[in-house]
Amino acid sequence: MTAIKHALQRDIFTPNDERLLSIVNVCKAGKKKKNCFLCATVTTERPVQVRVVKVKKSDKGDFYKRQMAWELRDLAEVDAKDASKENPEFDLHFEKVYRWVASSTAEKNSFISCIWKLNQRYLRKKVEFVNVSSQLLEESVPSGESQSVAGGDEDALDDYQELNAREEQDIEGMMEVCEYAISNAEAFAEKLSKELQVLDGANIHSIMASEKQVNILMQLLDEALSEVDTIEGKMSSYEEMLQSVKEQMDQISQSNRLIQISNNNNGKLLDEIQFLVNYMDLSKGHIRALQEGDLSSSKGIEACINASEALLQCMNVPLRPGHEKLMSVKQQQHLFTELRDTFSRRLTNHLNNVFVHQGHDQSSVLSQHMAELTLPKHSPLHRDLLHYAKLMEWLKNTQREKYEGLSRTYVDYMTRLYEREIKDFFEVAKIKMAGTAKEGKGNKFATLPRKESAFKQETESLHGSSGKLTGSTSSLNKLAVQSSSSRRSQSSSLLDMGNMSASDLDVADRTKFDKIFEQVLSELEPLCLAEQDFISKFFKLQQHPTLAQGEVEESDGGVPSRQPPPGEYRHFISSTEKDMVRLMMNKVFQSIETELNSLITLGDKIDTFHSLYMLVKMSHHVWTAENVDPASYLSTTLGNVLVTVKRNFDKCISGQIRQMEEVKISKKSKVGILPFVAGFEEFAELAETIFRNAERRGDLDKAYVKLIRAVFMNVEKVANESQKTPRDVVMMENFHHIFSTLSHLKISCLETERREAKHKYTDHLQSYVINSLGQPLEKLNHFFEGVEARVAQGVREDEVSYQLAFNKQELRKVIKEYPGKEVKKGLDNLYKKVDKHLCEEESLLQVVWHSMQDEFIRQYKHFEGLIGRCYPGSGITMEFTIGDMLEYFSSIAQSH
Repeated sequence: MTAIKHALQRDIFTPNDERLLSIVNVCKAGKKKKNCFLCATVTTERPVQVRVVKVKKSDKGDFYKRQMAWELRDLAEVDAKDASKENPEFDLHFEKVYRWVASSTAEKNSFISCIWKLNQRYLRKKVEFVNVSSQLLEESVPSGESQSVAGGDEDALDDYQELNAREEQDIEGMMEVCEYAISNAEAFAEKLSKELQVLDGANIHSIMASEKQVNILMQLLDEALSEVDTIEGKMSSYEEMLQSVKEQMDQISQSNRLIQISNNNNGKLLDEIQFLVNYMDLSKGHIRALQEGDLSSSKGIEACINASEALLQCMNVPLRPGHEKLMSVKQQQHLFTELRDTFSRRLTNHLNNVFVHQGHDQSSVLSQHMAELTLPKHSPLHRDLLHYAKLMEWLKNTQREKYEGLSRTYVDYMTRLYEREIKDFFEVAKIKMAGTAKEGKGNKFATLPRKESAFKQETESLHGSSGKLTGSTSSLNKLAVQSSSSRRSQSSSLLDMGNMSASDLDVADRTKFDKIFEQVLSELEPLCLAEQDFISKFFKLQQHPTLAQGEVEESDGGVPSRQPPPGEYRHFISSTEKDMVRLMMNKVFQSIETELNSLITLGDKIDTFHSLYMLVKMSHHVWTAENVDPASYLSTTLGNVLVTVKRNFDKCISGQIRQMEEVKISKKSKVGILPFVAGFEEFAELAETIFRNAERRGDLDKAYVKLIRAVFMNVEKVANESQKTPRDVVMMENFHHIFSTLSHLKISCLETERREAKHKYTDHLQSYVINSLGQPLEKLNHFFEGVEARVAQGVREDEVSYQLAFNKQELRKVIKEYPGKEVKKGLDNLYKKVDKHLCEEESLLQVVWHSMQDEFIRQYKHFEGLIGRCYPGSGITMEFTIGDMLEYFSSIAQSH
């Protein structure tokens, strides 16, 4: 360390006029050990500046470099960490705290001691030294101005002492008196030596003169010592007197301490007794309410609620250690247990009776709702039972088994009640639906065949295997059988979809069905929501979920895929309380989904177009239920039923496509507008009315695309198979009808198909006109086709007349065969043939006739042009003019 110190002094501090006083080898606390040196230095020039310098070894060589320096006057605190134990760590508080770890405790102590000395000597500043041994600071206190600063530099600091202002003045004055002090230092020193000797002699004389005063002072000291001895004697006697008093005071203090301990114990005992009395004492009124309280009146229920809450509070008091061993506490706990059991038994029996009586009372009013399509309201029952909600919560917290038993009892009774109500409600709905179908069909059902086996099959599919049917139910089944018979007898119609003809049911009947279905959903929705809200509030299932130990099996849609069987109901308590509500609702309303599916099946059998109404209504109610509570029983159940409705809708679309593919046309009559083209128009008009502002518009758009593609494909198929009607006529008429339908309805998703239909209609109209017009002037057409062929082969147009087969004589001969009378006769025959080809529904005859007129005029002008170019100057013209042609076409059209 000494060699390093000399090297640092030589290489770093001497060039900067600084002296190194102390050094310590350190590294930063808590980081990787990168050693450096902290140096305490002072400047050799005045005024003296004291610094703490950080020196680090260079990474590129063995030399040291100055890295950082702090002024000692900026130092606020030195923290040695531990004053009693050896600890190499210490902190220096400058503008921020620097934490260091010295290589040894001795180096740290030496460095801190040097900092303390420098602060005392040069700065006279109060730096706070924390956790520094007082012995270390005492050893560092200077005995004079010449006290050393640090070990090896003791002589260096003593050699140099700063002069104060007076000393400077005295030296300057002396040097002014002795002007030769600088030029002749020896003479000046000799003079100073002589003056010093004179002063020493004067001091000796002064001391000898004061001997008398010294003797007097010694005499006074002897007298003072004798007085001290006297006082010490008196103090000893006083001490002996106080010794007895001290013993008495000790006894009094011991007695007071025991009295204080006794008082403290009595206070604690009083607190314990007060605690037990305050928190484990149940009033007589509460006890009477628990044992004999009236659970049928509102005041009695309120008293029982207050008493049960007080009892629960007493039973849940957190007892302190040792309380359970007290006989009074044991007696109170036994009393509380008996009161809990007694009251829970009374409450359970009373609520069981309430459930039973309410179930019977509700069943008595079912007959009032049979004539109307409404469900009985249970709000009075819910309102009466909600008075017991707090008692149910108390029972849930104290007697879980009785709480579960009451839950099962309620669910069992309400399941039977709701099953009767819902079954009767849906029977009324089915009768009304069947009545709607019967009114729309008129006497048609009376003419349809009936089969007993089909009747039994439909009965089982719509009403299960109960075997007991009322008169209205039997008539409902007969209607379903008749519908099935109608389906078999009219399979050729597209819109039947295997059912009765859609044309037999007018818009009013479908609207009535829509109202009935909406009424069913509107009645079910508030019923389910009210029951779920009541179950959550009455059984306190909307908060404090418990850990689920078993989950209900769920489908991909996140809804229960099965109804829990009765044997599983007792295990629902182990699930979360949300699952408990769902399971209770599934059990109470276990017949709703089945009845809804049965009703949907009936509606689909009556008219497959009903699936459109049901899809829209069901989607709207599912959307509404999800907005209220996505996890509610109503939302889940309607979502499941919506899947069935969507499946029926898809079957309706698939069935229409299948009927298109199976359609057969008569070989003896003209085709006209195909039944599935007219059927698509009816479907689209009805669907646009039903799906206006509906949530499931996307499903309809997908169905539109499938249907229109099937219509296009099957129109071409029928056109290719047609023998009586030309292919172009079948394509033209049907695609014109499709184009008119799409233009009228303005269905945005079918805009591409609308343009395609228009294109096909135009193309086939043009093709039909061109093919038909070749017949009235057949020889003339063949002649000019030969002329154009010669020109195409390279013959000049003005030389065509020199060809033997196409000379002027041949041209005149062909033209004479088509005088105006013959042309008119040929056009009249063409009109009759076109009239036979076209159907009356589309009224395209005039459109086709006008197109033929335009095409005939175009051909006439084409022939006139060829005559002018190929037979110039011949004077050959047609036997009739354009004016004659216009008159022919007009007169023919008017005559027919």
